[in-house]
Amino acid sequence: MKIVVTSIFVEDQDKALEFYTETLGFIKKQDVPAGEFRWITVVSPDNQNGTELVLEPNDNQAAKDYQNSLFEQGIPVTMFGVDDIQKEYERLLEHGVKFTMEPTKMGEITLAVFDDTCGNLIQIAQL
Repeated sequence: MKIVVTSIFVEDQDKALEFYTETLGFIKKQDVPAGEFRWITVVSPDNQNGTELVLEPNDNQAAKDYQNSLFEQGIPVTMFGVDDIQKEYERLLEHGVKFTMEPTKMGEITLAVFDDTCGNLIQIAQL
């Protein structure tokens, strides 16, 4: 068994697609109409056949409450791995990304947290 798809709730699918592709550097894999919304997934450019991340609309009160609660408590919704966290931190700062936690060493890993502009905090980690 393997993870093939995971999702995060986003306030605006178009804004999220732009941020996740143009700012973070993911590649759009799927963009299919699904009723009033779309099934949009992005993948890592390093593993285009790997796990897909669904940019799921939060058009549901439970989703909105969940997303808002995590954000207000400062809890990241997911974690992305990076090879050089300081380099990635500086690159994202240049793109105007707002960090709530700069790179911080915690044992064997270094973590940083940023706002994805779509209602989520995202953690990046260098293992």
